[in-house]
Amino acid sequence: MLSNLATRDIETLVHPYTNLDAHRQIGPLVLERGQGVYVYDTTGKAYLEGLAGLWCTSLGYGNEELVEAAATQMRKLPFSHLFSGRSHDPAIELAEKLKEIAPVPVSKVFFCNSGSEANDTQIKLVWYMNNALGRPQKKKIISRMKAYHGVTIASASLTGLPNNQIDFDLPIAGIFHTSCPHHYRFAVEGESEEAFSARLADELEQLILREGPDTIAAFIAEPVMGAGGVIVPPKDYFTKIMAVCDRYDVFMIADEVICGFGRLGKMFGSDVLGFRPHSVSVAKALSSAYQPIAAVMIPETMYQAMLSESRKIGTFGHGFTYSGHPVAAAVALRTLEIYARERIVDQVADKIPQFQARLGKLGEHPLVGEARGLGLIGAVELVADKRSKRAFDPKAGIGARCVAFAQDEGLIVRFLPGDTVAVCPPLIISPAEIDELFDKLSRALDRTLDWVAQEKLMGSA
Repeated sequence: MLSNLATRDIETLVHPYTNLDAHRQIGPLVLERGQGVYVYDTTGKAYLEGLAGLWCTSLGYGNEELVEAAATQMRKLPFSHLFSGRSHDPAIELAEKLKEIAPVPVSKVFFCNSGSEANDTQIKLVWYMNNALGRPQKKKIISRMKAYHGVTIASASLTGLPNNQIDFDLPIAGIFHTSCPHHYRFAVEGESEEAFSARLADELEQLILREGPDTIAAFIAEPVMGAGGVIVPPKDYFTKIMAVCDRYDVFMIADEVICGFGRLGKMFGSDVLGFRPHSVSVAKALSSAYQPIAAVMIPETMYQAMLSESRKIGTFGHGFTYSGHPVAAAVALRTLEIYARERIVDQVADKIPQFQARLGKLGEHPLVGEARGLGLIGAVELVADKRSKRAFDPKAGIGARCVAFAQDEGLIVRFLPGDTVAVCPPLIISPAEIDELFDKLSRALDRTLDWVAQEKLMGSA
């Protein structure tokens, strides 16, 4: 029997990434409050938030400093835009701070409201830059299969997941997808990680040569692929990919929306994976998700091209009402202050061995084909046969079933394509809470295995 609140939800809301038909029968999980790494539903039941919301609530719930930062700014200047040369202290100071901590030299910062908007902006700025540089044909963007870069028309085109494109008439023209760097799934038998990386770099080069190097503008990549399955690149991958991009003057965009601000044990994922992008997209943990804010870090070469276009056209014709919103900027500033003062990134580095050891242990479970991760992010891929890596029939909904069992155990995790279950807790999670997370996930896997055996799904070909 659905509650009154659940019924109201069903009759009023469209839920993202939800089977809308099934939702009418199942109803929502209605959350009421949060504290630390836990959230609580309307019955008072506690759940360890094992995905940090959507990879984003890095400082957990109930952080009074962030609440006060928002309240103080709302009392002082609740809104002002950045159009037509207007500005305000929080946006200026936040841009300065981002330039200071950026993984590569940054000339200017453009603010927006989400990772989707940031990556959409990246496409526009690359096109804009190449027009300014007299290269009107150099416009094609290369992404990767299983990448996730957003859901606007342009950023969803970059995304390499079928459900984000089927019947939306996507991708748009000029967007290409090269191979996914998932060694477990896509390496040939006996192929080392280094050889796999070399093959993928060659495939990228062949794509560039086939389309024409003078038409290829940019390559975009997440350091660790998030929503596509928490895919950690193989050894030497980015070294080889960057060499190809450099050879053909391909602008490199790092999508640090999930990996940025300490998730992998350093401030930025590109530092951990050892590559130097030309521009960077950030969002999510920039404000610990307490306010919607994102940013594009722009190199000097791109900024000079933007200046040239502004002289020609008379304006820079891009921006959002809430670009650099003062309240969001103030909260993001305080978030960065907390990261520095509390040495959050160092704390993450200290917790990584325990987290990855517990994650790796799940690889021994009969249902788990691969347990993979880096830093404080990980996933387990559920398979029907460990030896052959045979996947379950997607219609069986094994990943969704496991997530439901986890929720029943008091743990919130997320299922991704390919029956993959992802974990990405708040960065403030304690060692005891890491053990609690994996204990609950282990029990959920055991219950899933029992259900699979009961339904006789392991033996199906």
